[in-house]
Amino acid sequence: MKYHVYLLGAVVLMTACKGKQHTHATDSLAIREKYAVSPVLDAKTAIRHMVTEKDLEVQLVASEPLVTVPVAMTFDEKGRMWVVEMTGYMPDTVGTGEDIPNGKIVILEDTDKDGVADSRKVFLDSLVLPRAICLLENGVLVAEPPKLWFVEIDHDKPGKRTLVDDKYTEGGNVEHQPNGLLRAMDNWIYNAKSDKRYRKAGDKWLKEETHFRGQWGLSQDNYGRLFYNNNSENVLGDYFPPGLGAGNPQQRNVAGYDEKIVPDKKVFPIRATTGVNRGYMKGILDDSLRLNEMTAACSPLVYRGQLLGKAYDNNVFVAEPSGNLVKRNLIQDSGYIVKGKEAYHKKEFLASDDERFRPVSLYDAPDGALYIVDMYRGIIQHKTFLTPYLKSEIKSRNLTNPLNCGRIYRIVPANTKVTPVQLENDPQQLLVLLNNNNGWIRDKAQQMIIDHHYTLLIPALRERLQKTDSINGQMHALWTLEGLGALHLADIQLLLQQKNPYIQAQALAALPAVITPANGVQIAEELSRLTQNVFLAPYVALLLPVLPAKQAGLLQAELIKHYANDKYVADAIISNNAGKEADLLKAMPDTTLLIAKRLKLVLKNIESHKNEKLTEGLKKMYPRGAILFKTVCQTCHGADGNGIQSLAPPLNESGIVTGEKQRLISIVLYGLTGPVEVGGKTYKAPEISGDMPGIGSNDEYSDKDIAQVLSFIRNCWSNKAPAITEKDIQDVRKQNKGRQKSFTIKELGK
Repeated sequence: MKYHVYLLGAVVLMTACKGKQHTHATDSLAIREKYAVSPVLDAKTAIRHMVTEKDLEVQLVASEPLVTVPVAMTFDEKGRMWVVEMTGYMPDTVGTGEDIPNGKIVILEDTDKDGVADSRKVFLDSLVLPRAICLLENGVLVAEPPKLWFVEIDHDKPGKRTLVDDKYTEGGNVEHQPNGLLRAMDNWIYNAKSDKRYRKAGDKWLKEETHFRGQWGLSQDNYGRLFYNNNSENVLGDYFPPGLGAGNPQQRNVAGYDEKIVPDKKVFPIRATTGVNRGYMKGILDDSLRLNEMTAACSPLVYRGQLLGKAYDNNVFVAEPSGNLVKRNLIQDSGYIVKGKEAYHKKEFLASDDERFRPVSLYDAPDGALYIVDMYRGIIQHKTFLTPYLKSEIKSRNLTNPLNCGRIYRIVPANTKVTPVQLENDPQQLLVLLNNNNGWIRDKAQQMIIDHHYTLLIPALRERLQKTDSINGQMHALWTLEGLGALHLADIQLLLQQKNPYIQAQALAALPAVITPANGVQIAEELSRLTQNVFLAPYVALLLPVLPAKQAGLLQAELIKHYANDKYVADAIISNNAGKEADLLKAMPDTTLLIAKRLKLVLKNIESHKNEKLTEGLKKMYPRGAILFKTVCQTCHGADGNGIQSLAPPLNESGIVTGEKQRLISIVLYGLTGPVEVGGKTYKAPEISGDMPGIGSNDEYSDKDIAQVLSFIRNCWSNKAPAITEKDIQDVRKQNKGRQKSFTIKELGK
């Protein structure tokens, strides 16, 4: 059904009403007619359809045929772009041929130094939906679900391949699988949509648990703190170092991690955006048929390039491909708490009236500009949740084709000519670059010193720690020493004696690298003196796991005495007490203390996990259901069914799951919008995503499959409820024949 058929019904309905409503329907029809065609624009013409700040301009760096369907990239020290091409993504509305190995990793270069890429080399091809890349040492990490590979580089050609992780992605559809591969300041590689981090140590690869973060893309600020988001959130992030505080697998959330940094979610497109998945629902589009709130937010970038000017430094930019725009947010520290807000009122940093402008990834760069990866295509919603409404929109404006476009742009000050910036592989020059104003250059200089094992710089790096003229230079010298395996306790002590709390915090973050059985007691004594510092107390609490048990216990008691009602310290202590939560609760002098309340929540989670052994039997009973849960449900609701912060509420111990069959089936087939109550707690936006899409229109899943997954979740974890049959699904379909819009709990309650 094409869009004008939907409108005909709306106009007939509105004509029976009066005045303002009739005008709105007429206006909507006019707007639809205005955007009835979605022309394919060449890259230079597409720039003329973009609006940004008057003092800035958009420049073209690369476009088809040099690059096609780009989704991620990184720069090397020569200023070249290594680009991931996800060529197989959604060739049509049913995803025909997504499993064809046509993805590539390509190297784009500006050989004549005119600011525009003119050379393309294919480094790797025959990949299935590749999604992330990271350069380090003599090779490159490549994420090709479900595996993570390290491929050595031999004169721009692939050499030896090493399988780093055969379960890099487990379950989830293309929109909900790990990605990012951000090589952070602490020398670990972090991921979005994942709770794993990686590090190369000689010929071995290390893999550790960390906090679960985000959905697509992540970035770091000058202090190495991570920022991320999900499709309906603007900016989420960490207050504290990324490598700490994830020691208790039973702890659902740790205060100071996965925090809402910018709660504003409103967007302001400059064109009608009817081609969004739930555009038919009330409130998704405004009166001018423009997207109201984020629905495809991704790739937050902390801009650290300096070229745009001081006003933009440390701003967090967010891509929103559904709205054809890039948002700008202002960030500010208040102690260790980080908060932010939108930079503008009712406008965006960059917006286009070209429907095919799809910014999906943002990057800092060696030249200091802000780079934008544009898939440039009509379809960006994956088939798993594609609604009939959006299928109709795609058909009406022929958004399926073309499939061979893609652009990379950069934002620079107006009338600025940018040429590639190269970093010479010279130890002394790299040492100087640790002080550079451009955050990308500082990061790369640190990485190159470590990758090339320039141990001859150790004395100079240690000397650099003593200079307080540049906090950035100090921090990078610290982590470069850590990366070289040359960091000493004396280096940490030196920084802890300085007055700058941010330098002291960096020293504490690096402390695990130097602690040994021999110096553990001494370190604990020094940390004890820092507990009176309100800014540093949470950092001290986060370090309890690396201290000798006796000293950690004494320090913990001291922290509880002073900070039992501080959620950041309390959660850090709980993180240190995996398996000892009940004993810790018994030792509490007062059960009304905040730490006691948070301990009770963890103990409740532990109790609900006791029945998880039943899951294996359920997998045999409902094999398709178990697969469907893993690929569709767990990405938002968690593998343990207890929900994921900022995404979705629990399925475990949920009356909606175990209650009346028809209500659950209706939600899964058609979706759910608005608040929902689970276990006596009301979940609503912005705490979670305000909408759950249905899968009833997805031809990939039969009614038998859907019956299996619902039976699976109704009897998984602590749930126990009668199974759902294929006929039950069919009966609900018949009762709601022709329905497209999502249900509300109030509707289903009737």
